[in-house]
Amino acid sequence: MKRFVIATLCGTLIGAIGTTQVAGPLIAQEARENSSVYEQLDLFGDIFERIRAQYVEEVDTEDLIEAAIDGMLTSLDPHSSYLSPDDAADMQVQTRGQFGGLGIEVTQEEGFVKVVSPIDGTPADEAGIEAGDFITHVDGESVLGLTLDEAVGMMRGPVGSEIIITVVREGVDEPFDVTIVRDVIKLTAVRTRIEGNTIVLRVTTFNDQTYPNLSDGLADSIEELGGIENVNGIVLDLRNNPGGLLSQAIKVSDAFLDAGEIVSTRGRDPETGERYNATEGDLAQGKPMVVLINGGSASASEIVAGALQDHRRAIVVGTKSFGKGSVQTVMPLRGQGAMRLTTARYYTPSGRSIQALGVSPNIVVEQPTVHPDDEEDAEDTRRQRSEADLRGRLDNDSLSEDERRQIEEERDAAEAAAELRDEDFQLSYAVDLLKGLSALSQE
Repeated sequence: MKRFVIATLCGTLIGAIGTTQVAGPLIAQEARENSSVYEQLDLFGDIFERIRAQYVEEVDTEDLIEAAIDGMLTSLDPHSSYLSPDDAADMQVQTRGQFGGLGIEVTQEEGFVKVVSPIDGTPADEAGIEAGDFITHVDGESVLGLTLDEAVGMMRGPVGSEIIITVVREGVDEPFDVTIVRDVIKLTAVRTRIEGNTIVLRVTTFNDQTYPNLSDGLADSIEELGGIENVNGIVLDLRNNPGGLLSQAIKVSDAFLDAGEIVSTRGRDPETGERYNATEGDLAQGKPMVVLINGGSASASEIVAGALQDHRRAIVVGTKSFGKGSVQTVMPLRGQGAMRLTTARYYTPSGRSIQALGVSPNIVVEQPTVHPDDEEDAEDTRRQRSEADLRGRLDNDSLSEDERRQIEEERDAAEAAAELRDEDFQLSYAVDLLKGLSALSQE
C-alpha cells in the first residue's frame, strides 16, 4: 500500500505540468455535465409545481413523486421498478411462500402484460392460463400504457373476489375472457412423486422453502424406494417456474454438483462481479438426471438448468426457456418503500448469457396439444381385444406362477407409463430416457 501511495505521489509531481494543461478542459466538461443535470432537475421541479398548482383536480403530492420515481425506474428495463411500502411488504411475504392473488408471474411486452408462467395449483393455473398468454384487459379496462406495477395492482383484490381478464393466445384467433376468483396463494415450493423407479422433483418456485423441501422430499423418496441403489434417475421439473431467490437457485444447483462454478454475475463495474461455486456432496449420488424446462422457466430456473447442463450433470429436455438473464437487487428506501433495480447480468459456468436467448434443451420435446377426439381415439386403441379376451382360449402352460406375476407387474408398469404419456408427454419422455440410461449402465 505504501509503495502504491509513493508511486502515486511521484506520478503527481512528475506530471504536474502536463496535468495542468489537460485538467482545464476535463474540469470544464464535468462542469457542463453537472450544469445540465441541475437544469433537468430544475425542470422537474418546475413541472411538479405547475401540476400541483394548475392541474384540473387536486393531486396527492406523494403519489405524484412515487409515480415519477417509478417512471424513471421502469424506463430502464421491464424488471426495475419502485416498490411502495405495501408492495415491498407483499414481496417479502411472497418470498416466504404465501400471499393473496391469482397465482401468475408476469412481465411486460409491447405494452401488454405477458404471462411468464402460472403457478401450480393456483386460481390462474386452474382457470387454464398458460405461459406466453397476453393479458390485454382487466375487468374490461385496457392495461395498454400502464406500468407493470399498475397493471398488477388492477389484478389484486380481496380474497374470494372475482376478476375477468381478457387473454390473447397464440394460435387462438380471437381474444377471450377468463373469470378467476382471487385466493390466498400458498406455494409448495417442491412436490415429489415417484414414477416407477424414477424420482420426480417438481420445483414450482424459488423461495425460502425450496432447498429444504427438495432435500427432504428427495431423501423420503429414496427411502421409499428402498435405497439409492433402487433409483434409476431423477427428473428435476422446472417447467413454468418463474424463478425467485438467487440464493435458492445456487443451493438447488449445488445439491447435485460436487465442484465447479454454478453461476457468475457481472455488473457495470467489473470489480463488483461475483462467482458462486459448488461444494462437495451430490444428494443424488451421481444418479442420471433430466431437467425439464419450457417457455415458462425463467430466471432462477434458468440458472439451475444452465449449470447442470454446462457441467453435463443432466440432460435438459423440453423447449427453450424464457430468457431472463438479469439480476435485480432490492434496496430499501426511506419511508418503508424499496427500489428494485437491475444491477447485473448472470452467466452460466461456460460463460454464456441467456438474456433474451434462454436455455436451449439438449433434446427438444414439445408438449402436444390434446384434443377431445384424440383422447377418444386413444381410449379406443387401449380397448382393443386380444387373444386373452377370446372365449375358449388355450391357457399358457409354459409359465410358472412367479413368471406370470412378473409379466403382469411389467405389464402394469407399461400401462402406467402409457397413462403418463397421455397425461404429460414431456415428463413421460424424461422418465423413459432415464429408464434407458439405467438399462445401459447395468449392461
